[in-house]
Amino acid sequence: MLQEFSSSILPPVLSFGSDRDLGLESTLQELPMYDFHVEISCTGAEVANYFEKYPLLPGAILMEDGKFIGMISRRRLLEFLIRPHGQELFNQENLGVLYNYARTAILLLPDTTSILAAMQQTLRRSPELLAEPIVVQTVANTYKLLDMHDLNLASWQIQGIETQVRYERSQAQMIQNDKMANLGRLVDGVAHEILDPVGFIWGNLTYVSNYSQDLLKLIAAYEQGLPHTSEAINQLKEEIEFDFLEQDLSKVLTSIRTGAERLKKLVTSLQNFCHIDEIYPKPVDLHACLDNIILLIKSRLKGEIEIIKNYGKLPPVSCFMGQLNQVFMNILIQATDTLLDEAARQQLHPESTKTADKPRIKITTLVISQEATRPNAPDSRWVSICIADNGSGMSHASQQQILESFSVEKRADKETSLAVSYRIITARHGGKLNLNSQLGIGTEFEILLPLV
Repeated sequence: MLQEFSSSILPPVLSFGSDRDLGLESTLQELPMYDFHVEISCTGAEVANYFEKYPLLPGAILMEDGKFIGMISRRRLLEFLIRPHGQELFNQENLGVLYNYARTAILLLPDTTSILAAMQQTLRRSPELLAEPIVVQTVANTYKLLDMHDLNLASWQIQGIETQVRYERSQAQMIQNDKMANLGRLVDGVAHEILDPVGFIWGNLTYVSNYSQDLLKLIAAYEQGLPHTSEAINQLKEEIEFDFLEQDLSKVLTSIRTGAERLKKLVTSLQNFCHIDEIYPKPVDLHACLDNIILLIKSRLKGEIEIIKNYGKLPPVSCFMGQLNQVFMNILIQATDTLLDEAARQQLHPESTKTADKPRIKITTLVISQEATRPNAPDSRWVSICIADNGSGMSHASQQQILESFSVEKRADKETSLAVSYRIITARHGGKLNLNSQLGIGTEFEILLPLV
């Protein structure tokens, strides 16, 4: 027989949470929770009456003079019924005594905790506590109970969404990789077609230069052998400005040679940048990679940014050249855009800027050693590539945003070029990408690649 309900205990209230669809960032506020507060002066039998009337009620929030004391679950409370002298304790002693007997660790979380984070914390509990409800503290500093069944159900729904999102992103990444591979093949084909005529020009320039010199020598020999030339020849020499032609011909040929050489280097750099990596990494000259990228972005520098190369002695580094070129390109363009934006601001507001040094990007390479983290293990050797600019630097919030984009847990909707670079360095090459920036001094990206 059920006893009469205690007038000092208010009936439980179920809040149904949010009616919107759950997502990766959903919090505990959006889940149904029970509001059932009981003073510890009540007996276990009084609370058991409510548990029998509300079979889905997971437990009770224990209060003492309106202050939160703890929580006792339905399972813990009803366990007293099967203990020796349990019925006597259950009916006569108050909840304070029973709670001291059944005291267990309570998981208390704020309602702003994400559902996935809450699920991870519940799984860290002892196996005997996995079914215990969670105490949720609201913004208004009240306490509610969350049933593990509701949390599990919500977590499975979100994990299904997360799996779908990962699948869609992997498919999009595969499509993007295929597009980039096709674009690389197309650019490589165009570059090859450009190199062919450039090769013709380059190969024939030597012969043209020699032929022109021979012809000039022949004309000089004629002038010596025939000191008295006809009026027609003298008139023709004046029309074609022979004296100027004789002096300028070698300069024209030198200019053509220089232009062909620059075009050849540019097309070769383009081919290297669009290099399609093979399955396994290959030894690469990192200095040649950096020089190729600098040549490609030379038009963006606009003569306003100085590139300082402080190259050390580097051995060939085993890596995926195409992906590493993309990293160098991303970081150098980031530095270039930062410096150009700063220069534009200084031109618009010259009165608000102090005398600044010429914008520059300094590239430093060297081999470094780091102490082993394990005892008796040899020190590790790394190749360090530092790309630093003397811009205005980044704020702490901007740096934090970039570092968060490196994190897998952040799962940004759109990957940035720096996040892609971080993944290439760490996941594909086992290296490190460090960021150091100070306001008023500049920004430095350090790439560390292991030497095998």
